[in-house]
Amino acid sequence: MPDQRAAFLDRDGTILVDPAYLHQPERVRFIPGSAEAIHRLNAAGFAVVTVTNQSGIARGMYDEAAYRAVQHRLVELLATYDARLDGQYFCPHYPGVSGPCDCRKPGLKLFLEAQQALGIDFKRSFWVGDRLSDVEPARLLGGRAFLVATGRGAEHRDQARVLNVPVVTDLAAAVEQIVRAA
Repeated sequence: MPDQRAAFLDRDGTILVDPAYLHQPERVRFIPGSAEAIHRLNAAGFAVVTVTNQSGIARGMYDEAAYRAVQHRLVELLATYDARLDGQYFCPHYPGVSGPCDCRKPGLKLFLEAQQALGIDFKRSFWVGDRLSDVEPARLLGGRAFLVATGRGAEHRDQARVLNVPVVTDLAAAVEQIVRAA
């Protein structure tokens, strides 16, 4: 039976400043406090997993190599904070271009793959993101969610509250509550 706690984090707008369709490694910038928050999750024994929709790939704005270059830069920068990602998953699709898929959040395919690879217990896990699609899987899989007000989070604040999803200022504030609850 899986027993690993995990924190599933959206990337753009949650960990990184979102300039829209981030595909240039030199533009990778942390939202203040996010790298330290990931370090704190690592230290608390959580598997830290990024799950991100990358519709710019399907739209032809950049390719998978550009996505991977940004991820590589993210990992490099996290290492300077003694922080790491335990899993990295992405959906390259966009329904209006490539048709529907099971991996685009709030779809569950990527989360199930992470569970299989890392032995994750969803009921002991947390989801953090700046869009409702980032945190909806928590409800479907039995975990807890936080919507951050960074990125596009402010646009979804009222709907999150209706759905009983706590809204916090940023990833650092979410991690404070996650570690306290663990």
